[in-house]
Amino acid sequence: MSDGPRLPGVEGEDEDDRIVCHVDADCFYASCERLREPDLRREPVVVGMGYEEGDSVGAVATASYEAREFGVESAQAISTALERLPRRADDETVAVDDADGEHTETGYYRPVDMDYYESVADDVREILHDCADVVRKVSIDEAYLDVTDRTAWEVADGFARHIKDRIRREVGVTVSVGVAPSMSAAKIASDFDKPDGLTIVEPGEGRDFLAPLEVDLLHGVGPVTARELREMGLETAGDVAAADQELLVEQFGERGRELSDRARGEDDRRVEPKGDPKSFSRESAFAEPVDAPAPKYEQIETLALAVADRARREGALYRTIGVKAVTPPYDVNTRERSLPGPIDDPELVDRIARDLFTEFEADPVRKLGVRVANLEFAAADQASLESWEGDEAAHGTETAGDSSDDDSEPTRGDRSAGQSSLADFS
Repeated sequence: MSDGPRLPGVEGEDEDDRIVCHVDADCFYASCERLREPDLRREPVVVGMGYEEGDSVGAVATASYEAREFGVESAQAISTALERLPRRADDETVAVDDADGEHTETGYYRPVDMDYYESVADDVREILHDCADVVRKVSIDEAYLDVTDRTAWEVADGFARHIKDRIRREVGVTVSVGVAPSMSAAKIASDFDKPDGLTIVEPGEGRDFLAPLEVDLLHGVGPVTARELREMGLETAGDVAAADQELLVEQFGERGRELSDRARGEDDRRVEPKGDPKSFSRESAFAEPVDAPAPKYEQIETLALAVADRARREGALYRTIGVKAVTPPYDVNTRERSLPGPIDDPELVDRIARDLFTEFEADPVRKLGVRVANLEFAAADQASLESWEGDEAAHGTETAGDSSDDDSEPTRGDRSAGQSSLADFS
């Protein structure tokens, strides 16, 4: 927790007081495939594009750590990857000789399935939003969290482990976490001990932590900049930190000053979300798939009230209400209903969520979610069900999605094309 309320008139906090987490999923696409196919665990897995029928070119999107031992890398041509690690067909085993002349089984190839990966990423992001007041999504598999008001440096290690454990337990994928007073140091720290890593860089330790690292590892340094730094005789972050800042400015312009600061662990950027959220959701997993309808409806009521409460606290009205039902093995089913105007009505969220879920009440369910979307943030009086006349307000109109929600994606496992589907439980 924070050390207490700040004095009136004092804005922000000292840079060393900030506690920033960078959460980065390990080989995320491959982890998702293993979640769907548990038999792939501990096997070499390559996820990519270009090996499907009719495709002649493509690239590796993700290679598991087991596949990387064969020299397979992200962004590598599929043809090259499969020369190093021939794929194992589902109905046959191909053996290759390893360095010792022993026969070893080869790996599995799976085509990219973004809809599925997004649904898993949504589950992770929900946990992140529950653990932090400010979350900045960077990509499908990484995000920055400002947890300054949630924990203290003395217990930051335990707090970060709590995040990691929740994601592993509730979603089933592993993440690496870096904790530091700045975004750039937290990013580097999350890469420091992959996979399943946790690295803490406490206040005052940033420069010493970064000093031995090669310049390529500095946040924001690409191959061209790294080459130019080495041509200046600067091989490590410590070299850059000790260099004359004016020489760096002369070589790189104002970016040289930023490089100097980052190498010393100085970075005053704040963790800020990218614009207003598109939706709010809450999800909960059962320890085992549940068949009986009663506990499922009880969970829907709890989730509906929680998500409606969050929308109210954030000052948001919503036009769309949705549910998610995850059935074994990991089929993600979503349904939504759109209303004629923006509302704030927890009872209506519960009522519509229950109605949308009836299609799945007899199915075994491992996870449930409730979502409100098409948000409006305004100072106007908030609306409720009574604001809308007629039966349409109570039942809404079903749609196949909403183009105004930039984060929405079609889902897999939907049973009826006439029903709505929305994957963004973020």
